[in-house]
Amino acid sequence: MGASPDPIGHTIGTLPQTSIAASLKAGPHIHEVVDHVTLTGVARIFSRDRDCTLGLSVKTLSDVANAAGVSKSTASRALSGRGSVSSETAEKVAQAAERLGFVPSSAAESLATGRSRNIAVVTPFINRWFYSEVIDGVESALIGAGYDLTLYRLTDNVEQRKTLFDYFLVRKGVDAVIALTLFISDDEVRRLRQLGKPIVGIGGLIPNVPTFSIDDVATARRATEHLIELGHQRITHIGGDQENQLDFEVHSNRLIGFRQALSSAHLSHDTDFYADDFDIQGGYRSALKALRSPQDRPTGVVAGSDEIALGVLMAARELGLRVPEDLSIIGIDGHPLGETFGITTMNQHPATQGAMAVSQALAQLGGGWDENDDAHLELQVDLKVRGSTARPPSGPMA
Repeated sequence: MGASPDPIGHTIGTLPQTSIAASLKAGPHIHEVVDHVTLTGVARIFSRDRDCTLGLSVKTLSDVANAAGVSKSTASRALSGRGSVSSETAEKVAQAAERLGFVPSSAAESLATGRSRNIAVVTPFINRWFYSEVIDGVESALIGAGYDLTLYRLTDNVEQRKTLFDYFLVRKGVDAVIALTLFISDDEVRRLRQLGKPIVGIGGLIPNVPTFSIDDVATARRATEHLIELGHQRITHIGGDQENQLDFEVHSNRLIGFRQALSSAHLSHDTDFYADDFDIQGGYRSALKALRSPQDRPTGVVAGSDEIALGVLMAARELGLRVPEDLSIIGIDGHPLGETFGITTMNQHPATQGAMAVSQALAQLGGGWDENDDAHLELQVDLKVRGSTARPPSGPMA
């Protein structure tokens, strides 16, 4: 079985999904994580405890109690923080546990508290920048709170989605669910709520679920207004395919915001939009079309994302256009590569969105939970001006 280190330094191995049940029976300290899995692919299993079933030495609660000179029940109360234990005894037990390298069993803690200290994130993508940044924010916040992350990648396969909500999220040991740019139906919400599992959404409105998102219409409108304020009159939007987009319709909302700004400034024109894949390659392909003709090429481009903006930058350079002297480019997202290449952007702070979702989930687990709560928090997006935008060139192009 191949192995590689996980972000916390444990060893992760890959097993066929049919082997999960057998592996879990090997010992009580095995903790299951379905990571980067589409429910029909590969499951990853790792041990977060020093478990003898993996060939590692193990220290028990009894060992800690003996070393500290207290009873097993006292040691348990001292380590869990539940129950009455003097500060002197608690310190003595903590020192013994640290000296022995004792790690409490997550399985035993789950039996005692009814909680797994595990929160699931359901996402359509893992390897795209925005999603990986949000997940990174979630993971950092969960580690700080002493929680694990279980990650599910969900495609548009109907049977896969049914399996996820009927089995994995309902029956597996997760305390709460964070839906990342995925709409959760009323029936799916009801099933999770019946089992006392809070839900938090990122990316758009979900009935009866607290959610966080940016206003994509307002964000694209503000990006366009930045170019208008600089004096640009012929501006084009290069964005995502209107017929192929995920829940909450980010592509079309950003196009709406762009056109609202043009309309308000009386700058609308027929060739104001080019659609392609929402990535660097898509931006590059569309920019070659939009910028090829000197007679009617735009002086400014509002890109649907920073990755699209980078593709536009590559195409402009290939066509001999200087940025920003001949062409201004603004993106949306706050991608680190945008900073490297000096792209002006609307920064939406995705990692912060993940951390905020964790805070909301933990607040619900702590008792601050109203099943009818569907409060929506609109997140701040900041205009970050860099070197890719300037006043338009003088002459016929302006």
